[in-house]
Amino acid sequence: MIEIRPFASLGHADHGWLDARHHFSFSGYHDPARMGWGAIRVWNDDTIAPRSGFPPHPHSNMEIITFIRTGAISHRDSLGNAGRTAAGDVQVMSAGTGIQHSEFNLEDETTTLFQIWIQPDRTGGEPSWGQRAFPRGDRAGRWEVVASGDRERDSALPIRANAKVLAATLGAGAVLDYAADPARHIYLVAPIGRLRINGHEVASRDGVAISGESGFSVEALDDAEIVMVDAA
Repeated sequence: MIEIRPFASLGHADHGWLDARHHFSFSGYHDPARMGWGAIRVWNDDTIAPRSGFPPHPHSNMEIITFIRTGAISHRDSLGNAGRTAAGDVQVMSAGTGIQHSEFNLEDETTTLFQIWIQPDRTGGEPSWGQRAFPRGDRAGRWEVVASGDRERDSALPIRANAKVLAATLGAGAVLDYAADPARHIYLVAPIGRLRINGHEVASRDGVAISGESGFSVEALDDAEIVMVDAA
């Protein structure tokens, strides 16, 4: 099954400083048909105005991955961690037993990002945070794993879930295959460019939910960037 979820059908909340699109039910947006996809619980497409952001707030028992598309985000948390994550790079927070954090766009330009929440394999555990630079050129024409629960195989940011987050960049006309497990849940979004996936045309920022497939091909109809989660 390959289901296209057009950008215009996503949940929408405009708070002035934050313009958010919700691929799954979140906050004031509730759609019983979009409560999650396997272990994927949240995928927010956020636009954050300059010199604004999320003040300190708590989380627990969730793996939270932030993929920065443009601009940068500055993080602080109750563990004493602080860092700035820039466009193309990724930060991961394992909320565990509980953590408070803030995320601010301290730049003079707008920041755009994907915030992805994945349910952990088990509750509890010590909270943690990490970030890493992932140069876009390193994923040209291939899938790069940027966060993963398989620490033995993937040299990526660790998460406590049977899942991995991947990214790729493709030039117009390029094709990239992915060997999938039909039992797993895959969700992908192209923040830039149009795609064709097994004959289905996908516009920029549409969501694509995939399950029951042993593999698929992604063709870039324009120069494209892709972010994908493969989860239980």
